[in-house]
Amino acid sequence: MRAACRAVVVHVRPLVTADPQGRRCRGSVSVRRTSVRCMTTTAPVAAEQVRTVRTRLAEASLPTINADTGDASAGLIDLIAELEALKNTATAIQADAAVEVDKTRRGEEAERGVPAARRGRGVASEIALARRESPHRGRQLLSLAKTLRSDLPCTAARLRDGSISQWRASLVARESACLDQAERAQVDHDLCADPKNLEGLGTRALVAQVKKAVAEKDAAAVVARARRAESERHVSIRPAPDAMCYLTALLPVAQGVGVYAALTRDAEQTINFDGEVRGKGQVMADLFTARLTGAEMTLVTTENVAQQQRPHRSSESSGHGEAGRSQEPGEPGEMVIDVAPPAVPVTVNVTISDLALLGGGQEAATITGNGVPAQVVPAEIARQLLADTLNTATVDNQVKAWIRRLYTDPGGNLIAMSTKSRLFPAGLGTFLTLRDQGTCRTPYCDAPIRHIDHIVPSADDGDTDAENGQGACEACNHSKQAPGWTQTVESADPTAMSRNRTAEDNDRRHRVTTTTPTGRRYRSTAPRAPRSNPRAGTGDECTPARGGPDHHRRAVDAA
Repeated sequence: MRAACRAVVVHVRPLVTADPQGRRCRGSVSVRRTSVRCMTTTAPVAAEQVRTVRTRLAEASLPTINADTGDASAGLIDLIAELEALKNTATAIQADAAVEVDKTRRGEEAERGVPAARRGRGVASEIALARRESPHRGRQLLSLAKTLRSDLPCTAARLRDGSISQWRASLVARESACLDQAERAQVDHDLCADPKNLEGLGTRALVAQVKKAVAEKDAAAVVARARRAESERHVSIRPAPDAMCYLTALLPVAQGVGVYAALTRDAEQTINFDGEVRGKGQVMADLFTARLTGAEMTLVTTENVAQQQRPHRSSESSGHGEAGRSQEPGEPGEMVIDVAPPAVPVTVNVTISDLALLGGGQEAATITGNGVPAQVVPAEIARQLLADTLNTATVDNQVKAWIRRLYTDPGGNLIAMSTKSRLFPAGLGTFLTLRDQGTCRTPYCDAPIRHIDHIVPSADDGDTDAENGQGACEACNHSKQAPGWTQTVESADPTAMSRNRTAEDNDRRHRVTTTTPTGRRYRSTAPRAPRSNPRAGTGDECTPARGGPDHHRRAVDAA
């Protein structure tokens, strides 16, 4: 079944004029779409052609608005609409190209005798690098592209003509995934064969229509999918603004509602006590933390709050839940009581420079834990966190706090360690995790470190040391084992630090170059470690510390 769908060809024509001196002047850009049938054979598009169009768009300016001709903004609105359609068309072409790359690679590997289960390994990661996305996102995009090609031709056509976005196309694919190919194609045709069916349809309404159509086609498949989803329950973490984070649990609806109801019930009971200064949202968050970590949960009343409170202005809501109770609105110097949450009895690494910790410096610190990528926090927040931990350790023997010194060279690079073992020992693994700040070193990958990986494999005589080691997520570590992938370390000359060299020249951070099977090269640079910078703002930040090689800058890692 092939629907008579229409695609879009975009013509970009920058308007270029010349001034009386003969110099070329950049004018405005006009965008015009020509609708053609998607089955029409057209000339293949090449990367150089796309690059030319992109360059022209980037160099063009907005058209001149003539208020005398009517609505002055109508032309700009039309331009926005056409550019949005152009984005959708571009993602459709990217999807087709991804499918062809995967098909070609699998064919080449079949000819070389690669087992079927290992064919195509690394293709999704290569696509992710080209699109500046994480490997996980690359796998999602490749899977969507294959689905559009094989099962959802009408949705693919709507993406190609610009009438639906890639996100909405992915929702159609997600909600219809439980159907067999024939039923899925029928739902696709009923909803997306006619572009008029999508006009004015919101995202939630589109999802509802797909769900309804799927349930009518195969109700049993919907029930089986819901039961299978229970096996996918998990907990994840991601950063939030202002030194906060989102801790998310994907649960079956009954358990999720039960957890929230229990927290709500107990929080409402807690805030009813006389003198309790926290709001309902704060108490729920503290109960959540205490019950998961085993920390002690106590009432925070007006009698004991003086030892914990850190007042701040409440002119605006922080957006992280309810604020504590405050004075009557409008009173001079209105304040909100912000009570510290309960201490957490698990290992959390706080990496901060010695000057920021002890000398009042303001360079940001990083916080990371087991399997959690580094979170950047202001120096004052890090100092307060360490102070609270040390104070808790003095009154609670079950809470331990210690300080480890991590030395860096004048360029801010952590000093290397080495071993003759094939496997990275725990101490070196911790060092590499701290150097890479808990995040996979693959470009654009934000996944937490799961493996300590040899850049040059040990089977190829790669050393087990900090120079040849990196943190990697499980997927990236496996992807680089595919044929055609190589990684090398860009070694820096330890004597290259010079007063006369630029900051870029003196940047000796650990660098890894990844080469994909198509020959494209991507560089990964280790993040900067927090370090003392007493000459900040003087333009002399790249000057090595005086006093000999023993005067290394250092960072402090407190757990």
